[in-house]
Amino acid sequence: MTTLIVGATGATGRLVVDQLLHAGEKVRIIARNIDKLPPQLQKRDNLSIIQGTIIDMSEKERIKHVSGCDAIISCLGHNMSWKGIYGSPRKLVTTSIQKLIAAVEKRQSKETLKLVLMNSTGVRNRDLKEPIPFAQHAVLGLLRLAVPPHLDNEKAADYLRTYQNKTYSSIEWVSVRPDTLLNHDKVSPYTLHPSPTRSAIFNSGQTNRINVAHLMTELITKQDLWDKWKGKMPVIYNTSLNIK
Repeated sequence: MTTLIVGATGATGRLVVDQLLHAGEKVRIIARNIDKLPPQLQKRDNLSIIQGTIIDMSEKERIKHVSGCDAIISCLGHNMSWKGIYGSPRKLVTTSIQKLIAAVEKRQSKETLKLVLMNSTGVRNRDLKEPIPFAQHAVLGLLRLAVPPHLDNEKAADYLRTYQNKTYSSIEWVSVRPDTLLNHDKVSPYTLHPSPTRSAIFNSGQTNRINVAHLMTELITKQDLWDKWKGKMPVIYNTSLNIK
């Protein structure tokens, strides 16, 4: 199985690359700055590296790079800098997902492809009409206006939810929603929920990045887990809030 990863040089993306390779999978990554990928990962067998970005590539190039892949994982996110938050492209995640899906639909193969999107508990699954307190609703409204990455994450999730209403589709998807992200070296116990069990604004939980990477790897490699969550937006929390 071959998995294409975008956002592979980020803090979570590189962990996904490592875990998929460790699981014996073939990995293909697209990254603007290859130097951000740790040298020990660059030298791993079964890893193919393509320099560039999905948004800047031609349609022909995108179709070429998704062809032969069984899965796509997006760990794309905005850099937490002024330029990253307010600069171009403001719809980095949404536009990349749209272009990836368009490329998949135009490849020669019509085999079903898995697509995993890394998102956030601040994004609601509108299929479930997830209730949120009025105060959180107000804060999220302000975030949509003041922090473009939040709106980008919402639109990316909504695009996945609704695009399959079209008359064609060869993609199944899962949108993974972690809460406050932490850096830890080892996979630890975590739980999955259909919807947030805590307020993402006023009572946030914690999710280790390496646990997100583990879940994404399991979704790609374990068909029973995929079948349970496909077309859904599972929320992932650490089992313990204070893992040392």
